[in-house]
Amino acid sequence: MSAELLHLTVLGCATPYASADNPCSGYLVSSGDTRIWVDAGSGTLGPLQRHVRLDELDAIWISHLHADHCADLLTAYYGALYADLHLAAPIPLYGPPGIADRLAGFLTNTPARSPIESAFAVTELHDGHQTAVGSLRLTSRAVSHGIPAFAVRIETAGKSLVYSGDTAPCPSLTELAEGCDVLLCEAESAQAPVEGEQVHHTPEDAGTTAAKAGAGRLIVTHVGRFLTPEQAVARASARFDGAVDYAAPGATFSIGQRVSR
Repeated sequence: MSAELLHLTVLGCATPYASADNPCSGYLVSSGDTRIWVDAGSGTLGPLQRHVRLDELDAIWISHLHADHCADLLTAYYGALYADLHLAAPIPLYGPPGIADRLAGFLTNTPARSPIESAFAVTELHDGHQTAVGSLRLTSRAVSHGIPAFAVRIETAGKSLVYSGDTAPCPSLTELAEGCDVLLCEAESAQAPVEGEQVHHTPEDAGTTAAKAGAGRLIVTHVGRFLTPEQAVARASARFDGAVDYAAPGATFSIGQRVSR
C-alpha cells in the first residue's frame, strides 16, 4: 500500500452477530508503518492477522462496550500473553470508561485479577480526547448511543477519516466529521423508532450527517439485518450528493483525494 495515503481495511461490519462471511465491527486503519485496530467486534481478530500481528499493532481504539464492537479483545488478551507472541510492551488501548474492569470481570477465573494491564496499556476516552499514534492523530467525541460511546477522527498529512461508532445522529458527530475526506457511518436501523430513544442511524440519517458535515465521501457500515447493503447505499445516496460505498468485509479504501459520484 502507498505509504502517503490513509488506508481503511474492513475486517467486518455485521450486527448484532457475525454471519458466516462477515465478522462484527472491526477495521484496520493504517498509514505508512502505523496500524490501529479500530473496534474489535466478534470474529475480527482472524482477518486482522491477514494484515498485521497483534504485536505489530500501534494501538487499539474501541468505540463502546457492546460485544459486537469489543468482544475479540478477550481472545486478543490470551494471544498477547499466553501464546506465540512476545509483546515488547502492552498494546495501547483507548476505550470507554471502565473498559479494563469489564475485561477483567470476564477474564478473571481465580481470586487474583487477570493482568489486563500486562496485555493492554489502557487509556479511558472522554469527549474531546486527543492523542497521536505514530503518524496518525486521533480525536474522539462522545456520541448518542444510550451508553458511553465515541466516534473518532483519524488524520495524517491533510487526510482524514471519521468513524461514527454506533450512534444516533448528533451534533458532536457532525462537528467531528466537518470537512473530512471519508465518513464511515453506521446505518443499522431500517427506520427510526416511533417511541423511545434513537441510538442508531438509518441510511437516510447517514446521508444527512455526511451532507451536513461536508464530507467528501460516505461509506455506510454496520447495516442492520433488515436492510441489504444495496438498499442502504441507495437510501443514503438520496440525502448525500457525494460518492457512497458499502463497507464490504475485506475491502480496503485508500483515502487521500475526494471522490465524485
